[in-house]
Amino acid sequence: MPTPSLAALPIRRLTLRDLAACADLSENRGWPREEHKWGFLLTAGKGYGIDDPDGGLVSACAVTEYGPHDRPELAAVGMVLVADRYARQGIGRRLMRHVVSLMGTTPLTLHATPYGRPLYEELGFKVTGRAEMLRGRFTPGGPEPKVATRPATAEDLQAILRLDEEVFGADRTHIITRLPAFADQLRVAEERGRIIGYTAAWPNMDTHVVGPLIARDTETAQALIASLAAHTDRPLRTDIDVRHEDLLAWAKERGLASVAFNTVMTYGIGELPDDWSRRFAPLTVAAG
Repeated sequence: MPTPSLAALPIRRLTLRDLAACADLSENRGWPREEHKWGFLLTAGKGYGIDDPDGGLVSACAVTEYGPHDRPELAAVGMVLVADRYARQGIGRRLMRHVVSLMGTTPLTLHATPYGRPLYEELGFKVTGRAEMLRGRFTPGGPEPKVATRPATAEDLQAILRLDEEVFGADRTHIITRLPAFADQLRVAEERGRIIGYTAAWPNMDTHVVGPLIARDTETAQALIASLAAHTDRPLRTDIDVRHEDLLAWAKERGLASVAFNTVMTYGIGELPDDWSRRFAPLTVAAG
C-alpha cells in the first residue's frame, strides 16, 4: 500500500500507552528520554501526536491546562517535537495550529528554544520574558539563610495550594497534589507558623530538577534551594526567571552553571497572570 502523505496523517490524543514512543521521540531529537516527566505530563495534562506509519511517532506535544476543569484560564504547551526524518516539513506548524484551534479562547504560554521561537512567532505568540537554565552540583557557602525550612506534610497541602494559586494566578490543584508522588522532595519555608514558600526536587535522568519554586523573597528562595541540595547527592537543575538576578548570581556562586536560555511566550494574553516577584522557577518549562 502507498505511504499516506504527512498532511493526511491524523493528529490524536496520546495516553500513557504512548510513553515509550514519546521517550523515543525525545531521544531521536537529542533530548533526554525523560520518561518520568512524560508520564507526569500525560496524566496531569493532555498529549497530542501523529503516528508514524513505520512505527513510533512523527510528532508529539503536551498541553497542561490551569483553572476550572470546564473552562481553563491558561494552558501551557511543551515538549513540541518532530522526528528528525520529518523535520522542516511543516509537521510542527500543523501540530501547533491544531492545539491553538482546540484551545479556542484559552490563553496559551510556552517556553521556546531559539530553534522553535520563529515558528511560535509566526503563529502569533509574543515574547513576554526569559528563563535561564542552570545545572551543577550545589556547594554550600556564605551566610546560612535565616529562613526556616522543613519537609512538607499532608497538613501543609491546603496552605501550599492557596499560596500557589495566589502567586501563579490560576488554580493548579491537579498539578500540586501530584507533587508528593512525582517528586523526591517537597519542602516548605515558614515564618511564625505561616508558609511563605515551597519547592520540590524531582528526578530527571541524573539530576534533581528544582521546581516549582515559589517564595516570598530571594532569601526564602535561597533557603529552599539550599535545603533541597542538602538532601540529595545529585546535581541540581532549574530554570529561573532572568528578572531574579540576585538568585541567579547566588546560585552560580554555589556551583550551578548557565546551560541555556528559553524565551517565555504567550498567545491570546498580554502578560501572564502570575506574581513574578514570588515565582522563581516553574515545575518544568514544559508545563509553564
